[in-house]
Amino acid sequence: MRLAVTGRDGQVAASLVEAARGDVDVVAVGRPALDMTRPDTVFSALQAARPDIVVSAAAYTAVDQAEDERDLAFAVNAVGAGKVAEAAGKLGVPVVHLSTDYVFDGTKASAYVETDGTAPLGVYGASKLAGEEAVAAANPRHLILRTAWVYSPFGKNFVKTMLRVAADRDEISVVADQWGNPTSALDIADAILHAAAVLGRGRGAAFGVYHLAGSGETNWSGFARHILETSRTLGGPHARIRDITTADYPTKARRPANSRLSSARFSAAFGWTAPDWRESTAAVVGRIVADHPVRAR
Repeated sequence: MRLAVTGRDGQVAASLVEAARGDVDVVAVGRPALDMTRPDTVFSALQAARPDIVVSAAAYTAVDQAEDERDLAFAVNAVGAGKVAEAAGKLGVPVVHLSTDYVFDGTKASAYVETDGTAPLGVYGASKLAGEEAVAAANPRHLILRTAWVYSPFGKNFVKTMLRVAADRDEISVVADQWGNPTSALDIADAILHAAAVLGRGRGAAFGVYHLAGSGETNWSGFARHILETSRTLGGPHARIRDITTADYPTKARRPANSRLSSARFSAAFGWTAPDWRESTAAVVGRIVADHPVRAR
């Protein structure tokens, strides 16, 4: 089986390439061959990859910047995502599309399920929701996976930021009133490979919208504490975490106070459940500290 994943430099694409095993081949497709801002490049680039499944992971993810770049965010996350799904449909293959917790407004008291109403708070969330709609309209054989708080050994993410900042500071202020499920891109890749195997067996009933996030929940400051405590035990950088509120750390785009996602539907459909977020976080921190050792202060 061959998977073509868009977003060559993204966390999920890099994780999928690393996770490829056995008879599964993963080809990362990106610029200049496939440019999400140039819809005319999408079909030919994916056709050249000869995929059995297309994984649509390329996205505009600058949440605050999107407030000033609405057209670009929608060009990539909505129009571009729709073109990827359309191309997969023309090639006669399913599309697995990555979406986000930002399609919700965060006001629900418990974890969100797939049937909850969407209400994005900002441009980024609105563009991703429009992308979900475009993907569903363009290719009935779609798997839309909403995830949250993604981190990995690759690219830019919260885990790498905490380790970098801790190398220079004794104390870091982190928001404590936003809750969610930290999710390793390595786990997302493993889940996609499991789902691809199911789709490859022709289970059409599996298509639709699913949530896919790490098991267990925490807030950003709890996430940061676990990252840095793990790093400390490995001889990496460490700092104290000071809890602050969202109001103490104003940003251009509003964030959901509750980003918790229930992944029960995905687990039931595909027989895969993410590890506890602490376990996955520790594994990623271990890799980063080993690959980029920083003398602890």
